[in-house]
Amino acid sequence: MKNLLIISNWKLNGSKYLINNFINKISHVIKGCNFSIVIAPPLLYLDYMQQIIKFYKCDNHILLSAQNIDIHNYGSFTGEISAKMLKDIGIKYAIIGHADRKIFHKENNDIILKKFTLLKSEDISPILCIGETKKEYQSNQTIAVCIKQINNIIKNLGILALQNTIIAYEPIWAIDNKIIIDPTYIQKIHSTIRNYLMKINCKISKNISIQYGGSVNFTNVLNLLKQQDIDGVLIGRASLDTESFIKILNIINNNYSF
Repeated sequence: MKNLLIISNWKLNGSKYLINNFINKISHVIKGCNFSIVIAPPLLYLDYMQQIIKFYKCDNHILLSAQNIDIHNYGSFTGEISAKMLKDIGIKYAIIGHADRKIFHKENNDIILKKFTLLKSEDISPILCIGETKKEYQSNQTIAVCIKQINNIIKNLGILALQNTIIAYEPIWAIDNKIIIDPTYIQKIHSTIRNYLMKINCKISKNISIQYGGSVNFTNVLNLLKQQDIDGVLIGRASLDTESFIKILNIINNNYSF
């Protein structure tokens, strides 16, 4: 049985109106769901969304995630936010290594390692995004690239650092072009990652959540989740449309066997 997790990443989108409308509408749906939901609004709205979630009595059903953190916990770093600050307001998750950060902010494995380390020190669960570029995909380096990104954590912090960590596979080449990939191909990637971890630590391999992110919507979510090693989805664009997100939740709840 999977510990199914649905993650909604709002990216640079949101407003007080959108948050109120969104939570109001999905509150009637999520209380009947048998899976966990994590929402990552822009950092500015984390505290406000916490208040709205409590107002609609959804705080037992929705957890919040930050979309990013800085590589420092304090200091003269104007405009940044730290893992320590997130812990102070009760945030349980943070996305790091997202394709957007790699593409537009040139984040590399060393930067991601620093962020991962800070999150673990504050007992915040990292949502560690991994994935390959189009060039790496075309040269059949997908597995090697993904394993290298995971190994950067293992070699520096040890395999136990992956406890309470979520791995999200998001092929950068597919996201760029809004390509919907065959779920069986994604399953092969996920199973290879899990089998690699199995050789190091069976318990970590069994318990770690491996998500998929990349053009997930209500037309393909069920086929994705039916794959043995896809433990959930990281949804971007489709999670901003309230009606589409409700469709996704209902499809999972009514058709997915836990």
